[in-house]
Amino acid sequence: MYRKILFCLDNSDYANAGVEAGLTIADASRSIVAGCHVYAARLHSERFREMEDGLPPEYRTEDKLKGQRDVHEGLIEQGLKIISDSYLAPFLARAETAGLAAAGVSREGKNFEEIVREAEENAYDLVVMGAHGLGKTDLSRIGSVVERAARRIKTDILIMKDASYSGLSGDIIAAIDGSGASFGALNAAIRLSKVFNTGVEALSAFDPDFHRTAFRSIAGVLSDEAGRIFRFKEQEKLHDEIIDKGLARIYAGHLESAAKMAGDAGVTLKTTLLSGKASTEIIRYCQTESPFILALGRTGVHATEALDIGATTENCLREAPCNILITSREAALPEALASGAEWDVEAEKILSSIPSFVRALVKKMAEDAAKKEGVAVITPQFMRKVRERLGR
Repeated sequence: MYRKILFCLDNSDYANAGVEAGLTIADASRSIVAGCHVYAARLHSERFREMEDGLPPEYRTEDKLKGQRDVHEGLIEQGLKIISDSYLAPFLARAETAGLAAAGVSREGKNFEEIVREAEENAYDLVVMGAHGLGKTDLSRIGSVVERAARRIKTDILIMKDASYSGLSGDIIAAIDGSGASFGALNAAIRLSKVFNTGVEALSAFDPDFHRTAFRSIAGVLSDEAGRIFRFKEQEKLHDEIIDKGLARIYAGHLESAAKMAGDAGVTLKTTLLSGKASTEIIRYCQTESPFILALGRTGVHATEALDIGATTENCLREAPCNILITSREAALPEALASGAEWDVEAEKILSSIPSFVRALVKKMAEDAAKKEGVAVITPQFMRKVRERLGR
């Protein structure tokens, strides 16, 4: 599953739990592994120089300052390197016991920047980090290093929130929104379920209330003339007929696709459909069900090219009370579930006239209905037929 895995080490309980979980993955995949610790010798030297003005006058001569700097920098560099080696040694011993090819990496610099550079420069396909470091406080949601690294690392990243590594009794859940990235997360969840011998579940959440709330807000500010130009009543009816009744069907279709993908991999998939804001419902579900890992795509169905991480993934990273796997791989729908129907010219014109924020929903429902009924060409008549069914 993973050819090369990077472990971020700081001797915290969370990082050590990452070693336990990550080496289990590495052993199953016979991966090459590397442990990395970042230390900040230059930062300490800079802080020491900043404090020089507070030294007694007899220590502020040029000769005295140079001597102090040399001693301090030597001790700090050497001391931090010894600490780094001490963090790496137990990891290398564990990897050797498991018969894995392993290396230790010490990097000097800003912690999250050096982790991202190491991940990029050496082409790891999984990075394992603890959710918190040694600086965790009672109010910490997520460590600053992992939060910054998660936004920048462009490969898969496993973030351990269970410091005791006691969550093996839970399933692995994949959050599905119909995007290729979410099916990539499902693919990873299926494979990891075999590594850890857990169940696997696909979870989908749709929000039928957002557009209704937005329409109520718009209705309060539109003038009569603006309402006519916007064709507000027609738009509102479209939402009532298509979005409110169609979203559940579309997301149920995503779960059907997920079940087919799991079945093709020889796995029986549990599926759950929730109604509400996606990140809120996923987090609540994880609080109730206590999964071992929640797997999410880096971005979702509404991603743009400039986006580093999706809002749902970011919120779950901070708030979900379980280990998090963020995947950067994409997976296509199972072949049997891809629609083979074509659109005739008139149907395409109708589709293009539908507002962009609902067009994808209409397209998906028409294609799903065509596939179910064996319709090869989608026509305006067929679109009307589908819409009439929704109105019942």
